[in-house]
Amino acid sequence: MPDTCDVVVLLSGTGSNLQALIDSDDVKASPATIRAVISNRADAYGLQRAKDAGIDTRVLDHKAFEGREAFDAALIEVIDEFKPQLVVLAGFMRILSADFVRHYQGRLLNIHPSLLPKYKGLHTHQRALEAGDGEHGCSVHFVTEELDGGPLVVQAVIPVESDDSPHSLAQRVHAQEHRIYPLAVRWFAEGRLSLDEQGALLDGQLLAASGHLIRT
Repeated sequence: MPDTCDVVVLLSGTGSNLQALIDSDDVKASPATIRAVISNRADAYGLQRAKDAGIDTRVLDHKAFEGREAFDAALIEVIDEFKPQLVVLAGFMRILSADFVRHYQGRLLNIHPSLLPKYKGLHTHQRALEAGDGEHGCSVHFVTEELDGGPLVVQAVIPVESDDSPHSLAQRVHAQEHRIYPLAVRWFAEGRLSLDEQGALLDGQLLAASGHLIRT
């Protein structure tokens, strides 16, 4: 097991997944340490969660830059001050440039509120209900240049109830996000999770296309 795994978290909003990482026994039991939380929004409540936990924070306003590439280049500089082994996207509402993704290849994780490859992008709960799906959930994946398209690490699957609304479905999916994201971070921090040309590996074994499935 590695001695340490320094983590930088990127977020744009409330930071509920950050809080799950801070509070999780999985993360506490692993070599992972959140060194910094960076947001593109100064009013993101996730920054306050980080400060309350004694974690360094930085704000980099994307509106101050001429285009995505310039912002991402500056963001790389800020992240790399902390020399992280892992960068975690926790509701970071920015589409990342190819240069950024390549810079952190194999050490950049994201969580998405659907059972990928279904429902990439936004409004996933509404789309699952409109499609009449019997199951829904969330996915942790390595980030590649394809939006919401990198190799899957772990998915949590929940049943869709007959009386579900987008709001009720979102609440139940969020609960599972807070369960599987810390698990994936722990696997990475312990040296069990990696990425190679074939895909995501757990304990040296290639994960299935759907990742590790957890059903509730």
